[in-house]
Amino acid sequence: MRFKDQVAIITGAAKGIGRSIALALVKEGAKVVLVDVDGDVLRSLQEEIEKRGGQALSVACDISTPSDVERMVEQGLKAFGRIDLLVNNAGIIRRGTIETVSEEDWDRVIAVNLKGTFNCCKAVVGPMKRQRSGKIVNVSSIAGKLGDITSAPGYGSSKAGTDALMKTLARQLAPSGIRVNAVAPHAIETEMSAQWPDERKREVVTGIPLGRLGRPEDVAAAVLFLASDDASFITGEILDVNGGAFMD
Repeated sequence: MRFKDQVAIITGAAKGIGRSIALALVKEGAKVVLVDVDGDVLRSLQEEIEKRGGQALSVACDISTPSDVERMVEQGLKAFGRIDLLVNNAGIIRRGTIETVSEEDWDRVIAVNLKGTFNCCKAVVGPMKRQRSGKIVNVSSIAGKLGDITSAPGYGSSKAGTDALMKTLARQLAPSGIRVNAVAPHAIETEMSAQWPDERKREVVTGIPLGRLGRPEDVAAAVLFLASDDASFITGEILDVNGGAFMD
């Protein structure tokens, strides 16, 4: 088991990619702190994990609020005594063109996707530094590299910001034994892609050399690799998980 007795925080854990990451980590021996705004779904996931013999704590939390995040990390430390891994997966999207997107929607996307990632990183750095070890993996997006391709200007901008933050922290925290990386998915079967019309889905698949949409488990596998000892000499890296739709 690659993560036996390690403690991982996963934001946006209630469903989709976050849920898959949490279950994959538990299967590999991790104790998990499940974080989302949807507390009821989190508790259901916690119960599922515990029935499988795993250890989990569910914490309803709005990551855009620093006091919420600080409370969440404190609860995780109280329950499990340490934090070995932070997976910044929580994210939202608000669609619209530059002419139609509202200031409120722009601000909310930046608050959750970028500021929320900052808040979570800031809250775990102290405990990780005391341990002289830690891993942070951000779930970014192809939109952070290409700009948003689905008429959501705030989303791509927020992901580009988290990519820059990741590289900054990778440099700052390396001397403390903390690695910081990201995965950049595209066209994954989640609630976001479920909103696409059938014609849009066919168009997207046409542009993917591997010829299919990705699965949440594909992203989870990439996150676990970057968080594992197999990636012990990797920091500041963005790993594309897109079926070949964008190669750099």
